[in-house]
Amino acid sequence: MRQRLSHIRSIAFWMMLVVLIMTLGGGETAAQQQRARPPVFDQQTTSRVFFPDLSSALRGERPSLSSLQKSDAEAARAQASIAKETGSESNEKRWNELISAVSLEDEIKRVKLKFDGVITTPGAFNGGGYQDARLHLTVLASLFAVISEYSGDVRWKSDAKTARDITAKTALNCAAGSTPVYNEARLRKADLQDLVSGAGLSVAKAGEDENDWSMIADRSPLMEYAELVLDDLSDVTNDTDSAKDNIDVVRRNAELLAVLGEILIQEGMDDSEDDDYKALSSAMTAASRSVVTALERQDFDGVRESVGAITQSCSACHEEYR
Repeated sequence: MRQRLSHIRSIAFWMMLVVLIMTLGGGETAAQQQRARPPVFDQQTTSRVFFPDLSSALRGERPSLSSLQKSDAEAARAQASIAKETGSESNEKRWNELISAVSLEDEIKRVKLKFDGVITTPGAFNGGGYQDARLHLTVLASLFAVISEYSGDVRWKSDAKTARDITAKTALNCAAGSTPVYNEARLRKADLQDLVSGAGLSVAKAGEDENDWSMIADRSPLMEYAELVLDDLSDVTNDTDSAKDNIDVVRRNAELLAVLGEILIQEGMDDSEDDDYKALSSAMTAASRSVVTALERQDFDGVRESVGAITQSCSACHEEYR
């Protein structure tokens, strides 16, 4: 009897399973019958609208940082040529010739990080950190002054004059270390973080005053900065392989030295009316621009020769002026 019942249950189970499968299969068939048919495209029509693959949509090589900087330099030269023909050359054209927007932006972010590193504790600041803060703030004030007169698109231009004034003021106060000066430097650290992060400056906006270089930068920290930049430039151009591996660094440092040579002879800077001093500063600017020109030609022997010319002009200047 038990075996018979077990046999009946087995038959019932398999019958239910067959019914379930048939039901599901029928539902799937019905669902498939309700679905819309996939569209059919005419290849001759779509080929005039869409690319067959992504690679065929791209033309030329993928842009690099160095190629973007080169484009900036070429645009600057074209603008300078137009200004010269129309007789409308100004400070904006000059800065735009000497340095790309990318180099300006990268250097401000780099120096800002160095400044952050010296604003740690009052003790460390008063024990010598104020000297590093003075150097970094002087550089930042000078670069913001350049941005305020820069032609073309560059970050922080709307806040450049305000950033110039507050960093220059704190740099002047960093001639000595004290707790009030440290607290002021901490405020500048916060201001610069807001600016770089895109929040903008919360301090009162500066007026429309033109650059007064006598109030923006002292020559001594700028010359110290020039030596640091030149040392870095010399290190990465010791040989051709190193220069090829550091093209962006070579370009940025050369452009910064060209700008420094121009800043040092601005009205209001020490000895800016001395013809010999102006000739030495201009020689540094010219040699720095030669580095960029040689770099664009992939002439790395020419790069090293121009770096040597920068070194010679700096050494000659340091023998007479400091």
